[in-house]
Amino acid sequence: MATIIAKATRSGEWWAVEFEGPAGQRFTQAKRLDQVEAMVRDICDMDGVEVDAVQVDPVVGDVEMEAVVSYREAAEAAAQAKAQASLASRAAVSRLRAEGLSVRDVAALMGVTPQRVSQLAG
Repeated sequence: MATIIAKATRSGEWWAVEFEGPAGQRFTQAKRLDQVEAMVRDICDMDGVEVDAVQVDPVVGDVEMEAVVSYREAAEAAAQAKAQASLASRAAVSRLRAEGLSVRDVAALMGVTPQRVSQLAG
């Protein structure tokens, strides 16, 4: 079985796809990136080549890639912040409830609903 690396380059409204397989260099096209893998697998099937995986490497300009990298970094930072907020909220609920504050008082202090406090305490 083979792992195929397919290079997809934007060409007008299509993605021009090229890859090297056991049967030689092949070309195809797809309207969307999510269709590239199926197109590559179809060609490999016609060539009688079994494929383990298809890695699609889109080729885009530097400006576009910078936008993607910026998004991914921001998304990762947001995920980390969300995880930290989750830990902090559980710790706050635990501490405040241990001090004897009611669920409603904790909710008012934290700016969340009493139901959320109960979820965090559970």
